[in-house]
Amino acid sequence: MKIALAGAGAFGEKHLDGLRNIDGVEVVSLIGRTLENTLKVADKYGIGHVSTELGDALALPEVDAVILCTPTQIHAEQAIACMAAGKHVQVEIPLADSLADAEAVLAKQRETGLVCMVGHTRRFNPSHQFVHDRIVAGEIAIQQMDVQTYFFRRQNINAKGEPRSWTDHLLWHHAAHTVDLFAYQAGPIVKANAIEGPIHPELGIAMDMSIQLKAESGAICTLSLSFNNDGPLGTFFRYICDNGTWIARYDDLVTGREEPVDVSQVAVSMNGIELQDREFVAAIREGREPNSSVAQVMPCYRVLGALEEQLKG
Repeated sequence: MKIALAGAGAFGEKHLDGLRNIDGVEVVSLIGRTLENTLKVADKYGIGHVSTELGDALALPEVDAVILCTPTQIHAEQAIACMAAGKHVQVEIPLADSLADAEAVLAKQRETGLVCMVGHTRRFNPSHQFVHDRIVAGEIAIQQMDVQTYFFRRQNINAKGEPRSWTDHLLWHHAAHTVDLFAYQAGPIVKANAIEGPIHPELGIAMDMSIQLKAESGAICTLSLSFNNDGPLGTFFRYICDNGTWIARYDDLVTGREEPVDVSQVAVSMNGIELQDREFVAAIREGREPNSSVAQVMPCYRVLGALEEQLKG
């Protein structure tokens, strides 16, 4: 399978590292914002075709699928372009930064029948898979999820500490991870509330946000998000269940008493991004809907759309 990857930044390289471990997969085209940096990354990973235009990759007949690690604001437009060109597509989270754009991607997927998957990595992290497997087996049920998503990002920089060409967003990007995961683990969301702190004078976004969710099952979720946190960075999930408590930190898991849980046998890798890419490739090969398909994650974006309207009000 021949793949084109758009976005030669921090997350683009995470996908390139994961794809290296999947048999029968070759990245044949790399698209980036600036040619100089893109050429450096292409040389590092042995990618022959380089361009600053996605259309150049879409015109290559050998390309079967595309992975988009580009700025949020163009995710929907590019995903639709990929499917219009007959290419399967995986869009990094978030699918879009508006509900209308997200719905447009779903409509194009239904029209074409191609695989369209969204990078909701939490579904694939071994730590969260461990909990999910026990929920499916009927061993536990979530009572509450307490989640903290904390960064120190008062300037427009990416995960590598480099300047960004676009602005990140707590609601449409970082909250999307937890809103989708809560529904995945606890069931459909029936109630959602949000409040936000002051708007940054230069970035034009809220730097702090609090979200409450309730599932049809009765489970609740409290999500705190901040770009102002000067301390440990990342997202930390506390699962309070009827039969145990767990804390997930990316691919690591401990009990509520901080006892390590071995998740090394949950999947074929400990890398959530690699597992996500494996699912994308497998779904294309097997002609099936992937976990985290655009249809499966659309309820998350409908909740985010409702929360945005609430915050505007």
